[in-house]
Amino acid sequence: MSDNQQDRAALVGESRLDDKVLDVLGAYHRRMDEERRAPRQEAPGGRDGGQDQRMRAVGPQTGRFLNILVRSLTAPTILELGTSFGYSGIWLAEAARATGGKLITMEVHGYKSAYAQAMAEKAGLAEHIDFRVGDAVAMIRELRGKVDFVLVDLWKDLYLPCLEAFYPKLNAGAIVVADNMIYPATEDVKIYARAIRAKAGISSVLLPVGSGLEVSRYEPE
Repeated sequence: MSDNQQDRAALVGESRLDDKVLDVLGAYHRRMDEERRAPRQEAPGGRDGGQDQRMRAVGPQTGRFLNILVRSLTAPTILELGTSFGYSGIWLAEAARATGGKLITMEVHGYKSAYAQAMAEKAGLAEHIDFRVGDAVAMIRELRGKVDFVLVDLWKDLYLPCLEAFYPKLNAGAIVVADNMIYPATEDVKIYARAIRAKAGISSVLLPVGSGLEVSRYEPE
């Protein structure tokens, strides 16, 4: 069995994915495998160097879980904080298409957003995604309307400022998922976990999916 066939075998039957989406996810999975085998190198200048080529993707287990959650909603407005190279966005946009929703995805680096947009075009999902580039906190504050689902997966010191920005924009019944809550267990994610659990109307649980997900639901009191 070829690598591409193995990718499909791992996905078919677990999600209702069409061939274009399967092809794009397979390409992402091969890139992830190559990245894991290669020596780890950080971009010059650190996180703001603008040359970082690491995927930093949530992985297929988390992607599938996000897809399942979004498919439980009706015509949701989805907010993704941290487009990166677009892997999680494929799972989210596929669910948005299936439910009549839309995805707004935010990324600080234009070259990553451009790559994600090209992959979304190949997957046949680009029309369901609004790609935005810039400062996440500022862009959240500029959002018109409210949101039904949020994925928080950007630099960890931005988790709390983003929470404070998007919390007033949550619709009743909105779901918030934050990644990397178990690994790496940084002080910033611990602060985020305490903060979101202290918000009025929030119920929250930490799940051992992928690198650890804090899954929260907002129901106004």
